[in-house]
Amino acid sequence: MIARLKGILAESGADHAVIDVNGVGYLVLLSGRTLSAIGQPGNEVLLLTEMQVREDAITLFGFGSAAEREWFRLLTSVQGVGGKVALNILTALAPEELVRAIGAQDKAMVARANGVGPKLAERIVRELKDKAGGIALGPAALGGAPVPRGGHAADAASALGNLGFKPAEASMAVQAAVDELGDDATLDALVRLALKKASK
Repeated sequence: MIARLKGILAESGADHAVIDVNGVGYLVLLSGRTLSAIGQPGNEVLLLTEMQVREDAITLFGFGSAAEREWFRLLTSVQGVGGKVALNILTALAPEELVRAIGAQDKAMVARANGVGPKLAERIVRELKDKAGGIALGPAALGGAPVPRGGHAADAASALGNLGFKPAEASMAVQAAVDELGDDATLDALVRLALKKASK
């Protein structure tokens, strides 16, 4: 599983970029927001990634923040929302706008995204109201516990997410582990301590 890419932006298109990592070019699908943020070819970029493996394709999706990746995972857990539709939603709505839309059950706001009709928008806001829990309505979404940024902290939060913890729980546990161990802690140490804290 590829969790992140750090390299040079070799080229970009309407919905994708090619990241050159030590001579290997990775084609990554991106939201419009992330595409705008990574700038021009030649720039050094760091993307968090999510890999989807299907019978007919292996697709890599890239994100400029841990919050965007967590929302991608939540969105694609809804029936009828594939990776490209999730990116369309993340292009139309920033993570904090998604928080507001889900919390207010605002179908029209979600339906602004390309490829999202009224029925799908209704299903998204209904299902994610319960699934999102902490990320949609808790303190982390409102700025109380920011998603850990960069390096090992983001990877540790992702690891806890993969183990079934809600994004808000994972973020708070990792932040507590970083506070205790310091910014230069290894990924292994962070994950172990964060797991202990999240399980309490």
